[in-house]
Formats: sequence, C-alpha cells, structure tokens
Amino acid sequence: MNIKDNVKKTLEVFDTVEVVETPPFFKDKTMQLLFAEKEKTVSVSIWSWFTPQLQLATLACIIFVNVYAVKQINSSKYEASITSFASDYGITADQESSILN
Repeated sequence: MNIKDNVKKTLEVFDTVEVVETPPFFKDKTMQLLFAEKEKTVSVSIWSWFTPQLQLATLACIIFVNVYAVKQINSSKYEASITSFASDYGITADQESSILN
C-alpha cells in the first residue's frame, strides 16, 4: 500500500511541471558558445618590441659607430693626441707596461 502511495505522489509531481519558455535563438547562442574557436593567447615577452626592423637599424648603427671609431683611431690626429697626452704625463711610447714586471 505504501509503495502505491509513493508511486501516486511521484506521478502527481509530473502534473505540476510547467512548460519552460526559452529566449529566442537560445539554441543557436549556446551552440556558438560551445563550439566557438578559442582565441589564441599571445605570450608577451620583454623583447616583443625589438622587431626585426629595429634589430636591423640597431645593427646598422653599431656598424657605423665601429667604422667611425676605426677611422678615428687610424687618423694622424689620434696619434698626435696620444703622443701629446703621453708627454704631458711623462709616459713614453717605448715603455711597455705589464702586470708581471
């Protein structure tokens, strides 16, 4: 008898269930959310601003500075200024300095 009452109560619950109204295009929106392509995350690094164009410009500047420095070292003005500096401070160009001496 008790089982029949439980079955009857369970079936009465189905009578109280109402129809749920969904918003328009609910299925479409849900499917788009489920199967949308995930955005690829871009890792941000410290060197991300150092683009190949900037690398090439930096390399050109370094080469230019090095070529200019080599030309200045090889010029006679540089030798004259070094000789003048050495004579002012009592250093001779023939004297070699070494840590072991």
